[in-house]
Amino acid sequence: MSEQMPGGTTDITDNDKLMAALSYPIPLVSIIILVSETMKVRPFQKYHAVNSLAANIVLWVLYILISAVTLGFGACIAWIVLLPLLWWAYKAYQKEWVVIPVVTDFCKKQNWM
Repeated sequence: MSEQMPGGTTDITDNDKLMAALSYPIPLVSIIILVSETMKVRPFQKYHAVNSLAANIVLWVLYILISAVTLGFGACIAWIVLLPLLWWAYKAYQKEWVVIPVVTDFCKKQNWM
């Protein structure tokens, strides 16, 4: 993915990169971005906030299912499901528009991005 925004602009600030990256491992940051008037108008921040919130929901549901199916034993290894969040955070900090299979397409179809 390139660093070019959908509108043809490349106006990605350091603050945009930081907030986008933090939204993946810390879902509360995503909520703050979407509630804050000054942040949700920034396309890069909004894109990653919506993407990370949806991804966090999906991954936490997977984590809980793995733990429940394996009667708690899976909780020891189920945290591996959450590792992609760190990779996506790194990619967001590199000014990339992270595309998460199924999740990103779903969010776009819902017009959340």
